[in-house]
Amino acid sequence: MERKPLEVESTEPSSAVYGGSVTAVVSVEDDVHEEKVVYRGWKVMPFIIGNETFEKLGIIGTLSNLLVYLTAVFNMKSVTAATLINAFSGTINFGTFLAAFLCDTYFGRYKTLSVAVIACFLGSLVILLTAAVPQLHPAACAKTAISCNGPSGGQIAFLLMGLGFLVVGAGGIRPCNLAFGADQFNPKSESGKRGTDSFFNWYFFTFTFAQILSLTLVVYIQSNVSWTIGLTIPTVLMFLACLIFFAGDKLYVKIKASGSPLASIAQVIAVAIKKRGLKPAKQPWLNLYNYYPPKYANSKLKYTDQFRFLDKAAIMTPEDKLEADGKPVDPWKLCTMQQVEEVKCILRVLPIWFAAAIYYLTITQQMTYPVFQALQSDRRLGSGGFVIPAATYVVFLMAGMTVFIIIYDRVLVPTLRRITGLDTGITLLQRIGTGIFFAVASLIVSGFVEERRRTFALTKPTLGMAPRRGEISSMSAMWLIPQLTLAGVAEAFGAIGQMEFYYKQFPENMRSFAGSLYYVGAGVSSYLGSFLIATVHRTTQNSAGGNWLAEDLNKGRLDKFYFMIAGILAVNFAYFLVMSRWYRYKASDDGETTHETNGDVIKQQDKNTV
Repeated sequence: MERKPLEVESTEPSSAVYGGSVTAVVSVEDDVHEEKVVYRGWKVMPFIIGNETFEKLGIIGTLSNLLVYLTAVFNMKSVTAATLINAFSGTINFGTFLAAFLCDTYFGRYKTLSVAVIACFLGSLVILLTAAVPQLHPAACAKTAISCNGPSGGQIAFLLMGLGFLVVGAGGIRPCNLAFGADQFNPKSESGKRGTDSFFNWYFFTFTFAQILSLTLVVYIQSNVSWTIGLTIPTVLMFLACLIFFAGDKLYVKIKASGSPLASIAQVIAVAIKKRGLKPAKQPWLNLYNYYPPKYANSKLKYTDQFRFLDKAAIMTPEDKLEADGKPVDPWKLCTMQQVEEVKCILRVLPIWFAAAIYYLTITQQMTYPVFQALQSDRRLGSGGFVIPAATYVVFLMAGMTVFIIIYDRVLVPTLRRITGLDTGITLLQRIGTGIFFAVASLIVSGFVEERRRTFALTKPTLGMAPRRGEISSMSAMWLIPQLTLAGVAEAFGAIGQMEFYYKQFPENMRSFAGSLYYVGAGVSSYLGSFLIATVHRTTQNSAGGNWLAEDLNKGRLDKFYFMIAGILAVNFAYFLVMSRWYRYKASDDGETTHETNGDVIKQQDKNTV
């Protein structure tokens, strides 16, 4: 007999209702036979991580050199191409939020991913066709030509169709893929918890591995061999990603969408405002109304005394009516303590998310300005005359992250586990905070390295002129490796810590939303970075000291810009420490706490819980 795909649903037989000093117990029987959930954990990881690897190779292989493709093949001006790329990237990052809403509300993660991987394949195929079919791109431009024929309206429309498919695909994969992989581990078992923790590390390992291959091998083929061959490779890889993903169809744990979580958030806020005139409950953990519907999948949360103004949404008045099974007749007049606590979980995460978004300024800068530094540094390797492409140096950031993930997962975590007693070695906030610390260190080192590069260029013999820039410093570009490696270590702590933190601290029915938060934060950081660059450029271009961000770095003061960003991140680090001290990890009634930071937190939560 064919085995049906597994779908996780809670089968809790009873729910408790607390209203004022009256306690009622409502028994709800579920006559529907539920198939036992089988968590296969690492057994299905070849399908999920294999899909992730090929999918990232496909997407990154298509997008990493897109700016060059638009200028070289579509004959776009640099400003036009950069504007299109920025709009495209921003749409993907903020599109993850819409995709997460549809996923958590209507479709579930498996269906969303199914559509997304197919959309990515179609997008890669369309971009490939724009290179392979002469009628789909403008005529090649002669090297000596002053002006070139731009793309026609039809050619632009076909290109935008391909980019649209990629927006749908990447927007759906980013918030759901990581959460879907974590769903395959049993959250109640010790092996499942450790499997989830390790999975986050290996997920990012495959991500950075794919980036390294794409930015070296695939980009080289596209730029030096053939755009058609170079874009065929990611298209074939995306097709393989689809095959691998669907091959595990019968083995996956598939969690159903549970309706709009945003409606519950809106209800809590609206009812709390309506009942703002009520006196606070003296013993809210006893007196607040509570009810768990049958098949409730979320963890049953303990009461916390933060954001107490929201507690009034769960105060039961004589006007509030209940149905026979104990649930409110009108959820816009009475909410449960569980709903209130879930909203508190989200509100507690937001200050941490803000600090994490500021942290990403480091990665934004280290993905751009080191390329310009490399262009005006000695990039020769050995005596053979081989010159390393300037954009390739960014690979050292990813390599630093990739290598350190292995060290962290296999060496540091087991060592720290023996010291702290925590399965993850250190808490999630400690991991994020360590990432912010290394980010600050990376920017400080960047400032000193740029100061050294500029000094060499101004005081020692140079190696010629960089086109449209200035003199090439005799300082070896290998000096850029330390700052990029530190940024990679920061990502190994900060990026992975963020994703795991959002996944574990959000309510279970909002985990795709949690996944989208990281990418929205990266989008915010990109816009903030653009704002800072524009502001610094406009402020310093007519100053006595000269433009900090001049086209010729030897005439600018990029080192001061690095130090300025380091100062911003240092302030952000202090803010993060304050918010971390205030933060309380999510704890459920079954005694499970995602991470205990210290005994005081747990003791306080136990005191506030019956």
